[in-house]
Amino acid sequence: MSGTPPMYAAEDSAAGKGLRGWWATPARPGMQRLINPWEYRHLRAFGVTRIAGGFVAATAGVICLSYSVYGWAAFFLAVGVLNLAGGYWYITIARSAPPRA
Repeated sequence: MSGTPPMYAAEDSAAGKGLRGWWATPARPGMQRLINPWEYRHLRAFGVTRIAGGFVAATAGVICLSYSVYGWAAFFLAVGVLNLAGGYWYITIARSAPPRA
């Protein structure tokens, strides 16, 4: 050996180093960066799950309304609406993605 340290190939892993690198994979534009990467890889499943959860929360809100518990009703209805909107957004992104090869 001549005294020079051996050269190693650059580490080219799919996920970057640390939390920032993990969050940046897979690459996605704009507001889609807010979506958890694991959820982004399974958008259609999480979209359907969010929509189902939104219906459950909205049902709980309607039940609370029938018992005149307005504070809880407002909470559950707000959670339901947000889940329905998020699920719709996820499914819209999944539909607009190019087909996989």
